Amino acid sequence: MAEQFDVVVIGGGPGGYVAAIRAAQLGMKTACIDMFTGKDGKQALGGTCLNVGCIPSKALLDSSKHYHHLQHDYGDHGINAGDVSFDVSKMLGRKDGIVKQLTGGVAGLFKANKVTAFHGKGKLLANREVEVTVSGSEDVTKLEAKFVILASGSEPIAIPGVEFDGEYIVDNVGALEFSETPKRLGVIGAGVIGLELGSVWSRLGSDVILLEALPDFLPVVDEDVARAAARDFKKQGLDIRLGTKVKKAEVRKGVVHVTVESGDEESVLEFDRLLVAVGRRAYTEGLLSDDCGVKLTERGQVEVDSQSRTSDENVWAVGDCVRGPMLAHKASEEGIAVAEIIAGMPAHIHFDTVPWVIYTDPEIAWVGKNEKELREEGIEFNTGSFPFAATGRGLALGNASGMVKLLADAETDELLGAHIVGASASELIAECVVAMEFHGSAEDLARIVHAHPTLSEAIHEAALNLDKRAIHRVNK
Repeated sequence: MAEQFDVVVIGGGPGGYVAAIRAAQLGMKTACIDMFTGKDGKQALGGTCLNVGCIPSKALLDSSKHYHHLQHDYGDHGINAGDVSFDVSKMLGRKDGIVKQLTGGVAGLFKANKVTAFHGKGKLLANREVEVTVSGSEDVTKLEAKFVILASGSEPIAIPGVEFDGEYIVDNVGALEFSETPKRLGVIGAGVIGLELGSVWSRLGSDVILLEALPDFLPVVDEDVARAAARDFKKQGLDIRLGTKVKKAEVRKGVVHVTVESGDEESVLEFDRLLVAVGRRAYTEGLLSDDCGVKLTERGQVEVDSQSRTSDENVWAVGDCVRGPMLAHKASEEGIAVAEIIAGMPAHIHFDTVPWVIYTDPEIAWVGKNEKELREEGIEFNTGSFPFAATGRGLALGNASGMVKLLADAETDELLGAHIVGASASELIAECVVAMEFHGSAEDLARIVHAHPTLSEAIHEAALNLDKRAIHRVNK
């Protein structure tokens, strides 16, 4: 007989494991199924984010940033380190240690909250029966649930003519495991993943070329912020080639030959390694039986309503396998909201105030609308901005590139968007998210006392600049 649960979650990433913990906190007997296996051969909860995404990439970004600053910036502080070297294997070991600590932490939270973990691949059958194919075997276990939450995540997108081989042509997972710095690294896609991992290996000595098919750099980012970021990346040596389409890639004698098309010209570039980072798509392979009652969209995502409910009223779906941004924090908040709805509590997630971050150096962060979107929607708005170069803290840090830009409704002054490029942008954006969540105005930010000296003063001054009354810049 199948084991009975109140809630069964398929997927143990940031959407799934958080949903499972919250459901258990609310008194429901909960199980979570995840198939990810760690380097030790055991289940590693946390999904792509903890294992091969957000966390390991940030660990390597931090390691490479320290090395780069020691090489190029610390002399200005009067710190002379002499010959500087690095050990890739030690960097990878540190990264793996952080991953193991966090995935182990999720397992500990499951135990403390009495969530039953199953290591295997989950499949939703009719009448909310869930089949679990145990990892490393052909054994099958069946569970029955009153409610099911699908959180199967996403997978890298491949492109025609470019086949992953795990060694020379890789996705984000392979780019986190290079045993040595490639002399020449090609990156297909100048989006979040391409920029972050390209930055890591560029700082460690690779000649990095990013091949972007689109004509504009970071089109989802505010134009002024994208322009400022592009200048910094160029100074760092990142070669970003826009309007460049990759036709095919072939490995010959340990060299990746990439055929590209730019305008009417076709050429071949040679790399030691090639990272394909053109985006991700919902992972739903083998997730649903034909008679389970859950539908997929034309894009292969699980079809859900505004509350993340599928076409079966007792089955929900969250995270990368549904509509909306593929962001870990969005998935987690959806997971919590769904668990609370199942428990009969009021809950929602406000997609308009989900922050985005690119963890390069400088960091890029934004929330809400950008200028282009507001113009297309016919919304009248005012703009205020302030450079970090005019902040005492930015100059003292020796890292004063970038700016804060705020957009507010011309009539009501409600904050409609916030865009930051610079040091600690990922942390600074939170103030703007809170203001927008409470429908705050630019004037609210302008009247809040900000500690001096801090980088957050740039937000304060940008809000003042909206009304042409910034103190530490000329108001234009």
